[in-house]
Amino acid sequence: MGNIEHVDMGAIAELKEVMEDDFGILIETFLNDSVERIAQLQSTLDAQDSVEYGRAAHSFKGSCTNIGAIALSQLCLHAEQRGKTGDLSDAPETLKEIKVEFGVVKTILEELIAN
Repeated sequence: MGNIEHVDMGAIAELKEVMEDDFGILIETFLNDSVERIAQLQSTLDAQDSVEYGRAAHSFKGSCTNIGAIALSQLCLHAEQRGKTGDLSDAPETLKEIKVEFGVVKTILEELIAN
């Protein structure tokens, strides 16, 4: 994939400006919600429930977009489309990529609020 943009720093800067003191809370909330959303993706995949898998991916995509997690949002879009078509053949691989990408995003965002 080459050099993908993990986090849109422009979007982050805007959020920081708008949220001011609540920026840290916003990030913490996103990170905590993401852990739950990934667990939801995993459980719906384990159950082979493509409809719920697609819904979970759609919800996660929305919060990723809001926070500027570009690559993660793209992966969720892919997962959402697969859920809609009922084709979960590559879902385990996609979910693995989502987990790895979330790890990267989490590190970047935690560094931002630590400063």
